[in-house]
Amino acid sequence: MKTLVIVDDEPSVLNGLTRYVNWPSLGIELAGTANDGDTGLTLILERKPDIVLTDVKMPKLDGTEMAVRLRSLLPSAKIVFISGHNDTDYLKSALQVQAIDYIFKPISRKELTEVLQKVVAELDAEQRERELVGEMQVKLTQSMPFLREKFLLSAVSDGIHTAHPEEKLDFLELSFLRAERYLVLVVLLDDLAETMEPRSERDKQLLSYAVLNIIQELIHRTTSGIAFEKTLGEYVAILTVRGEDGEGDDEESAASTENGLLSLAEAIRDNLGRWLKLSVTIGVGEETGRLDDLPLSYKQAREAASQKWYLGKNRILTVDSMEVADSSRFRLEADTEEAVLSLLRGGDAEGLQALLAGIFERLVYNRSPGFAYERNAALHLVLLSGRVLLEGNLLSADWENRELAVWERALKQETLQDLKLLIETYLLEVCAAVGQKRRGRTGNVIERIERLIGERFRENLTAADIAAGVYLSPTYVSLLFKQETGETLFEYLTKVRVERAKELLLDPQTKFYEVCEAVGYSDPSHFSKVFKKMTGLTPSAFRDRQM
Repeated sequence: MKTLVIVDDEPSVLNGLTRYVNWPSLGIELAGTANDGDTGLTLILERKPDIVLTDVKMPKLDGTEMAVRLRSLLPSAKIVFISGHNDTDYLKSALQVQAIDYIFKPISRKELTEVLQKVVAELDAEQRERELVGEMQVKLTQSMPFLREKFLLSAVSDGIHTAHPEEKLDFLELSFLRAERYLVLVVLLDDLAETMEPRSERDKQLLSYAVLNIIQELIHRTTSGIAFEKTLGEYVAILTVRGEDGEGDDEESAASTENGLLSLAEAIRDNLGRWLKLSVTIGVGEETGRLDDLPLSYKQAREAASQKWYLGKNRILTVDSMEVADSSRFRLEADTEEAVLSLLRGGDAEGLQALLAGIFERLVYNRSPGFAYERNAALHLVLLSGRVLLEGNLLSADWENRELAVWERALKQETLQDLKLLIETYLLEVCAAVGQKRRGRTGNVIERIERLIGERFRENLTAADIAAGVYLSPTYVSLLFKQETGETLFEYLTKVRVERAKELLLDPQTKFYEVCEAVGYSDPSHFSKVFKKMTGLTPSAFRDRQM
């Protein structure tokens, strides 16, 4: 409901407007009437109506002068003039004070209704506009953190591209970033996957909020600046570096500033570890003299922090950390791959561990190709182990799942040392599985050889005969038997023959030549020499001692 004050020096007009117009039907409440300009102005300032319906020509204070005063005292009021046909000059003067409309006397109810409906509609439109502006202001206030973060993200990623950055800083309530020099810190959460994946979205946001609170609080204690989350697990701090008062030594001042910033970085690392039990790696960029150069400082800080891949986690890393004395490249060559395959096939865990230590030690200095190459090299080692499992008929569904899990975990490792530990552990498991099967298979082969010799020792056996009996090559059988038992095939064959000869010699009825032939010897003299070598006694002396 809009409010209205009527000012007119003619009683008949006031009476008619008061009694015969249905104001509520027009959405208007009559707030009061006055019969001259002075009284009307006082009433209007007291009631502060939305609409003023006033005569133009009145004694004491006419409508025109009253309107002029209202423009400065109550500018929101809508003024509608009432004028006689012979007051044209007054009306022209009145319209110059921006009255919204006018009505000629005698007043037509229809014309009055049309004019006031237009006024009410305009008031409603202005109200809606004010409400809309108010809502937008509230939304702007609510979205200020988002706008500020968007600006900061752009500042470190693309730079500040505006002709008047100071105005932007003031609008976003970032005027404290006006400084002589700037520097960027990048704080990376270590073990990001293990830290974040088990958490709900709410817990992730709470953790991020706590991290930013700690960083911001420590910044405020040391210097001025602002911290924000760039991506999950990556927090960026833009710090202002104020000039020192006085004329101190430039190098001394720079050293003091650097020490202060490193101390801040250490405080951030230590407090996040103490209060949130988080390990973080912090990269420190170099100073820059312009806001436009923030992307360079950010890039330096990010690259420094990424050196934890080589140098380890929970560290403060500067641009100097990226310098490497030995920049030679190391790549997995064919001979290295063959060595890995050979050690895996042989089940040689100790040799494999030593070889892997050498490979990863060289990869530490392999910074030129970048992180991707080292991950690819490590995954190539996993592929080689899969090849060995396939060759040994060991590649079960369980091993396939374990290999897939290693691939997934390898892509999440944040340091080369962590990657080495993961790959080494897996390859040693493969090595153990291959070795276990190899030992089981070898044991079976040895048993078959011993059984064959036990059954055929009376024959004139050769290495080729024994190998054919177990379906293997003579060379492999000879090497395998020696490796597994410590004896040659013929040493074992001789031992079996002598042991059988001892049993036969216990029967005094058995002739010496019969014993010789029974254990595979055709020459008794040769048999006697072999027997004595093995037992220290001749066959006859052995028999006599047993009697």
